[in-house]
Parts: sequence; C-alpha cells; structure tokens
Amino acid sequence: MLRALAVDDERPSLEELLYLLHADPRIGSAEGAGDATEALRRINRALESGPHGPEAIDVVFLDINMPGLDGLDLARLLTGFARPPLVVFVTAHEDFAVQAFDLKAVDYVLKPVRKERLAEAIRRAAELRGSTAPAIPVHEPDPDHIPVELGGVTRFVAVDDITHVEAQGDYARLHTDKGSHLIRVPLSTLEDRWRSRGFVRIHRRHLVALRHIGELRLDAGTVSVLIGEEELQVSRRHARELRDLLMRRTTS
Repeated sequence: MLRALAVDDERPSLEELLYLLHADPRIGSAEGAGDATEALRRINRALESGPHGPEAIDVVFLDINMPGLDGLDLARLLTGFARPPLVVFVTAHEDFAVQAFDLKAVDYVLKPVRKERLAEAIRRAAELRGSTAPAIPVHEPDPDHIPVELGGVTRFVAVDDITHVEAQGDYARLHTDKGSHLIRVPLSTLEDRWRSRGFVRIHRRHLVALRHIGELRLDAGTVSVLIGEEELQVSRRHARELRDLLMRRTTS
C-alpha cells in the first residue's frame, strides 16, 4: 500500500485530491500539505524515520504553481536526496511537462483531476514501488485513436489525423491540422506502434505520416519535407528510406 503526501496551496484542490487518493485501494494513507516548504519538512522527517517508519512517504502528488518554493523547486531538491519519494505533478498547466520529465516525475496529471486519470498515475507509482495492492483493470487501447488531455478532459485523437510527431524527451508532441497535444509516450514507442499505419522516422526528433507529406525538397544536398506549411529536416540517415517509400507510394 502506498503512503502519499498531497501538496497544494489551494485548500479546495487539496481536499479534492485527498478525497480521490483515499478512495483508491492502492493508497494506504494520504496526508496534505498547504505549501512546498511544509511538504519538504514532512519529507525530511519521513526520510529520518526510515522507509518503514511511521512517517514514511512513498509518493508526493505535487502542485506546481505555489507561492515561495514552487513544485518544480521542491522536485529539484528531492533529486539530491538519497532515497526520495516518487513525484507525480498535479497541475492546471501543460507547459511544464517536459521539465517534469527532466526531474524524473512518475506522471503529470492535469487539473481538474479525474478519478480515472489519477488512478493511472497511482498505478505507475505502485509498479515502481512494487506494491501488491489490488490493481484496477485497464481496458485495451483503441488502435485507431490515442487519448490526450486538454484542460483536464481526455479526448481521443484519430491516428489518421496526426500529421507528424515531435520528440520532447520521454514525451511526444502530436501535431494535427487543429493543434498539438503532449503525451507521455516516447517517440520510439510510437514509431514501432504506427509503422504499419504509414508513419516513418525522418529524424531523431520527428516521425511523420507519409500520407500528409505534401512535398519532398532537395536543396544543396539537404532533404526536407513539407507538411502543411511546416518544413521538416530529413537526416541523411533516413533520407534514402524516405525517398524509396514515397516512390513506392506514388507508383502503387
């Protein structure tokens, strides 16, 4: 069973998060802290008591925007600890996801927090801590759609609508004609998953859908593709494979 600490300077948000944590069977205990400084004191006491002590903390559910010491500051401090608790960021802002990954966060949950989304973050934390608490069933993913979060609401983006994917650390940004979405899936995973759907790697940072390539451009030995109004560089390593794929596509 996981021992959790929730940190948020807004009391209603903190109470709601604690309510959801207590409702999950994998959470053995959950306490709240109103700011990062208070949380740091509790974490220090927990570490002093040892991993099996009465104040031990397995995972911290951490807001980012807080006065004084903010959530990112606290997470940076924890990276210097010998036995830090796991960190799950819970925030209303998508913009800090890449920084969260750099700080080895377990997950990044957007507010308003939904029970199902929080359950996924708890599952990841439980797996890392080797918890034997009862698991919550996970449904098989829909191969034609991928879930993304926008303003705390999960939407399902059709894979066929994705024009290209950009790597951002252990995250990937999906681009469509209507906008972009950041998901916690490495580009290499999407490359393997969507190869049969016409996606091809053109660069260490980019995966593109062949059907959305408008032009292949050659200029002074460099190769690029045009997707909508965006021009993407093709690395030398991938240029020949891409040309061959496009040729077979136009002749088939």
